[in-house]
Amino acid sequence: MFYELFGFVIEILAGIFAGFLLLRFWMQALRLRPPSSLGQAIYQLTDWLVKPIRRLVPGFGGLDWASLIAAFLVAMVSILLELLFGGQLNIAVVMLASLLRLVQWILYGLMALLVLEAILSFVNPYAPLAPIIRALNEPLLRPIRRVLPAMGGIDFSVLVALIVLQILSRVLMSVIPKLYFYVM
Repeated sequence: MFYELFGFVIEILAGIFAGFLLLRFWMQALRLRPPSSLGQAIYQLTDWLVKPIRRLVPGFGGLDWASLIAAFLVAMVSILLELLFGGQLNIAVVMLASLLRLVQWILYGLMALLVLEAILSFVNPYAPLAPIIRALNEPLLRPIRRVLPAMGGIDFSVLVALIVLQILSRVLMSVIPKLYFYVM
């Protein structure tokens, strides 16, 4: 029981921190300037890890690779901490599990942004964060909107994107238990 509780706490804390790192990566990839309070919070929480990595891996191609590498390292540390209590340490499996966990966090983050946009569109479409959230979702929704335009003034692209992300998440979740079975 202690092992499951410890693993749960580690995964939650690591997931929240990695979410900030991934949000930082995504905002910089889209060249968004968040409101100063949000931007400051994200940068203050993540600078301690991103800045040293940036010295080794500078950004190129318009992307902040240090933030993405930092998120991968957080995933790896969380996997290693969980395996310390009962798994076999195989570096190839740990790397693959870390990559899968990072992809899982990316999918969860995209789903959260889509749900947040849907809620804000009903509750307060003019909220200060609404334009930022719309801009963060736009690269995901634009291809869907080309194929499925709004019908009767209702935009179903968010629903379609959520379904696609759920399918990807379920496929990923079917791979992860098999990987953990191999590790244990």
